[in-house]
Amino acid sequence: MGEPILTLDDARLTLAGNAGPVEILKGITLTVERGETVGLIGPSGSGKSSLLMLMGGLERATGGRVAALGQDLGAMNEDALARFRRGNMGVVFQSFHLIPTMTALENVAVPLELAGVSDAFDRAEAELRTVGLGHRIDHYPAQMSGGEQQRVALARAAAPRPAILLADEPTGNLDGVNGAAIMDLLFGLRDRHGATLVLVTHAPELAERCDRVIRLADGRVVA
Repeated sequence: MGEPILTLDDARLTLAGNAGPVEILKGITLTVERGETVGLIGPSGSGKSSLLMLMGGLERATGGRVAALGQDLGAMNEDALARFRRGNMGVVFQSFHLIPTMTALENVAVPLELAGVSDAFDRAEAELRTVGLGHRIDHYPAQMSGGEQQRVALARAAAPRPAILLADEPTGNLDGVNGAAIMDLLFGLRDRHGATLVLVTHAPELAERCDRVIRLADGRVVA
């Protein structure tokens, strides 16, 4: 057995809906080991993205326990959670969540500066060059293609050297060529920094690249 880095014990998530409470996750128990690559698959509405949000502390479990790096996420207040994420997690979404008024360089560097990294701009530039965007560092999101914007988002997620990388359909808004390139970069980041990677995907070829695949249906792990 390796070292557990993410642990969920009977984790549940119930959210308020128009017609009353909606049970999204119905008792998820699983462990992800350090350095492992895990793919979360299943039909739309099965709870994949919600499970990823619980792992990242972006949603709070309404039952059970979620721990990352041995820390109980449910016991932290919002400020502590934000600090923990900033130091230990990188998150990549399907929509890129870049700040439109900042250049590529600033989008990657400013979060590092806020985290107190002294060489934030140097590190941000190096990370952008790693994802093939050395020629785009002074461009704004609106001046870049979708594939380029997702590369900036990847660089931003990887720059803090997180122990855990979470990716929610990172190729969902991209064509096949750009999607394949982003996945190569994501797995490359894992290899380079030794990060644990958990990703939500609908793409079978992407799931096949993972060490382990977890299938969800109706808020439960089914395989």
